[in-house]
Amino acid sequence: MLIRKPDDIEPSEITPERDYVNRRAFLKMAGGVGALAAGSALAPRLLRSALVADGPPEDTPNTWDQITSYNNYYEFGTDKADPKANAQQLRTSPWSVEVAGLCRKPGHYALDDLFRSVTRVDRVYRLRCVEAWSMVVPWNGYVLGDVLRRLEPEPGAKYVQFTTLYDPQQMPGQRRPILQWPYVEGLRMDEAMHPLALLVTGLYGKPLPKQDGAPVRLVVPWKYGFKGIKAIVKIEFVEQQPTTTWMRAWPEAYGFYANVNPTVDHPQWTQSVERRIGEWRRRPTQMFNGYGDQVASLYAGMDLRKNF
Repeated sequence: MLIRKPDDIEPSEITPERDYVNRRAFLKMAGGVGALAAGSALAPRLLRSALVADGPPEDTPNTWDQITSYNNYYEFGTDKADPKANAQQLRTSPWSVEVAGLCRKPGHYALDDLFRSVTRVDRVYRLRCVEAWSMVVPWNGYVLGDVLRRLEPEPGAKYVQFTTLYDPQQMPGQRRPILQWPYVEGLRMDEAMHPLALLVTGLYGKPLPKQDGAPVRLVVPWKYGFKGIKAIVKIEFVEQQPTTTWMRAWPEAYGFYANVNPTVDHPQWTQSVERRIGEWRRRPTQMFNGYGDQVASLYAGMDLRKNF
């Protein structure tokens, strides 16, 4: 199981990519067939497979190739391989992030300035996609709450809203009305301040690849992957709950909270099991993606079937 205190994880403790590949070469090859099946968002409702592991095996980071080749990033296309093929033209330097809304330090910040005096961290997190596949990813970045505190939110700020770059010339997927562009996501302020939430700038100790959200993306490990907005250009402190992109596109399937909850199925498939990329057998999905000990208190008293 994943160590419950990510702050204790040193970069040297992350399984080297070459060792992972050698140890799981067979499972990777077998899992490639399943990856094609999992990639179809319009497939009929998935049945609960008989091939479900008795319990989750040890969490081992997925390989660099798996993490960078199998992505949801509709700004570059809807196929899992499209982001790697189409994102390389994106210009990620120089890059600035606009800070706006209910805070005392608004403005346009270069990334170095946005993260000034904030300690960089290395975290190994599970990533659970709403399409019922998952990965384990060694991220490098900054605790979101530490960054937000530097910007001095005002008392009226109840939510944080994030916006992705809008540039159809560089992002060919934005030339099609797949979603309402630009991509928008949000968190409640206490969620954003939780120490597990990250602004990520790297992967496996290297700069974050463009297909994975470079130069800066959000990672909230107890939520489904669509909350992990990529190529962030704006952070805004707001009083009202944002209407996020997937809420607007399909509110019956994608709620604001997006907490991993195996008891609330997607309209087209079950969320009770998942398939780890690189593995053949499915495994039971854990509530809050296995981070319940740390984050369940954020939702005390809430009906998480209604507030999904």
